[in-house]
Amino acid sequence: MSMSIYKSGQGYWTRIMSVVGFGLLVVLGAVWLFDQIDSRGVGGVTTRYVAFGVSLAAALVGAVLIYYYCGVNQRTVDFFVATEGEMKKVNWSTRREIVGSTALVIIISATLAIVCWMLDTLWAIAMRSIGVLEVR
Repeated sequence: MSMSIYKSGQGYWTRIMSVVGFGLLVVLGAVWLFDQIDSRGVGGVTTRYVAFGVSLAAALVGAVLIYYYCGVNQRTVDFFVATEGEMKKVNWSTRREIVGSTALVIIISATLAIVCWMLDTLWAIAMRSIGVLEVR
């Protein structure tokens, strides 16, 4: 099994963004692991070097796994290539359509919030008038 990049020219942006996302997870995981190990002292012994070594090893393992799954493994690379091919077929909305839809959602949400507030206030007034709720 070769460790060279499989279909190197295809699915470029899907692979790059996947590597960035997975790399961020690996880095954040290594930082978390460092903090977890570093915060536990053993008999007054400094664990900073141990924490650094373990988190560095975890980051290297993560990097190797990312390289393998995003560059070498044929099944995942074929998935990335197919995903990028499908994304090129998508009919993306225009800026005007997105702005109009967003404004409509905001207006409907605000209207519903006002209607719910009004109904709640009316319901509270009705319940206070028949003595179910006490006025404080």
